[in-house]
Amino acid sequence: MTAGEPGAVQDGSSKGGLRAAFGGLTTRGRSFLAAGVAAAVCAYVLGQADLLRVGLLLAVLPLVCVIVLYRTRYRVTGTRRLTPSRVPTGSEARVHLRMDNVSRLPTGLLMLQDRVPYVLGPRPRFVLDRVEGGGRREVSYRVRSDLRGRYPLGPLQLRLSDPFGMCELTRSFSAYDTLVVIPRTVPLPALRLAGEASGYGDGRQRSLALAGEDDIIPRGYRHGDDLRRVHWRSTARYGELMVRREEQPQRARCTVLLDTRQVGYTGAGPDSAFEWAVSGAASALVHMLERGFAVRLLTDDGNAVPGSGSDGFAGSTQESADSAGLMLDTLAVVDHSDGGGLSRAHDVLRGGNEGLLIAFFGDLDDEQTSVAARMRQRTGAAVAFVLDSARWSSGMEQLLGPPERAEERLRQLREAGWIVVPVPPGAELPALWQLAGQMRTDTQSAGNGGSTGFPGGWS
Repeated sequence: MTAGEPGAVQDGSSKGGLRAAFGGLTTRGRSFLAAGVAAAVCAYVLGQADLLRVGLLLAVLPLVCVIVLYRTRYRVTGTRRLTPSRVPTGSEARVHLRMDNVSRLPTGLLMLQDRVPYVLGPRPRFVLDRVEGGGRREVSYRVRSDLRGRYPLGPLQLRLSDPFGMCELTRSFSAYDTLVVIPRTVPLPALRLAGEASGYGDGRQRSLALAGEDDIIPRGYRHGDDLRRVHWRSTARYGELMVRREEQPQRARCTVLLDTRQVGYTGAGPDSAFEWAVSGAASALVHMLERGFAVRLLTDDGNAVPGSGSDGFAGSTQESADSAGLMLDTLAVVDHSDGGGLSRAHDVLRGGNEGLLIAFFGDLDDEQTSVAARMRQRTGAAVAFVLDSARWSSGMEQLLGPPERAEERLRQLREAGWIVVPVPPGAELPALWQLAGQMRTDTQSAGNGGSTGFPGGWS
């Protein structure tokens, strides 16, 4: 029996037949059965016929209830609907359940239960009164989680009970749904940096589709094309009307790098440094997609999402919503890597032409700092949010400043051209984002940034 499809609730073979039905005796049913047997024994010993009749009545009643319930055939369908199916941490989703009686016979008392993981809240239970033939019942409940992840909901279970409460049998639907709890995202301020060009992706770049009269890449004529763009030589060659291609827009690119090394973070839970980094990466990639950038998510183990399209970046504007959903689904289940370091991410960035690089780093030792510094040499511009997870786990505020060794590593990243923003415990990403933009502006004004600037700005 599958949720959403007709199926018999009662199936003798699905639970071991009649033996399983007798296993469904309630405490009341077992008490009646034991009392009946005891009364029958006493009647035999004392020779009391009336007591024997009472004992037989007490013993037979639960047995009759078991057989009747075992032979009952209810045909019902169950459907589940999530609203929405993807929610940020700390937000609620509503689950709608609908039971339809597809038979002509009314049902008895039904107890409906849905299986949910404990992190989503208590297991919901509902009592459905008599459902007439062809009727339906609808109920709903809410789920909420402070921990991101993918959580299965289901299967639905129906508990059948006789009117006397002597026996209860449980039948399950086979289908289930999945609730995706994604990291919470926060809106980021739109930054306008000096020297930006307006247009597509906050920095519209265009590539010519032809290099000269002898290097034409024509395409077929479409309704509405300007006739002045008709290429007559190609038209004569292909036998159909051909036009010159227009200049093609190139979307400004952005790579969001998330450091997931286990050695880079200490502590756990919703308020840990690692969860802040995951939430920050989610906020950054959503913001950049909204600004028209072609975005990809890259982790320290070299895995890139979405991984298809042009060099692994998100596709066209129409695909941005799907790409954002795919990347957020990835962040919903991302966990610590095996601690192999940042070298694999560095290899992915080796090709260059990565556009803007936004990185969220955990603790960096000398070796990983050197690898991160080399990443900057292979990209147009880079912003690093560096978390000192030891200070996060201890709850220390930024009073005495970072240790000298940590400050030396931050200085090494700045010398390589990174815009480095230390992340103190409990910091808000929008404020740090604004600070990074101010630092970029100051660097450009000083003339010692050592880079060509963001591709049309980063905002």
